[in-house]
Amino acid sequence: MVKPQAEIWLVWGDGACGYGLAELDSFVRHGVPVIAVVGNDAGWTQIAREQVKMLGDDVGTVLARTAYHDVAGGSARGIEVRTAGEVDGALARARELAPPGGPCW
Repeated sequence: MVKPQAEIWLVWGDGACGYGLAELDSFVRHGVPVIAVVGNDAGWTQIAREQVKMLGDDVGTVLARTAYHDVAGGSARGIEVRTAGEVDGALARARELAPPGGPCW
């Protein structure tokens, strides 16, 4: 790593996460402590916004809800956040679990 003491954040939507989730395993295997934040709204919302406006239909943009925090638990640690009041605590816990230059869980 170029900056081993840098804090690394990965922010993605649930659609993109579904395509790249296996990368969490790569981070763990290589000891790269990453904090991944997934916006989980069960949809390709960036696409749906324009598609619904233009075509009046959300076909192909609706995803099944996936518990990505549980999926991450296969090789990493997952923290579920359900309310805005839980965000600060969850991010603090994530920073404890993946300190810069520290272990990756």
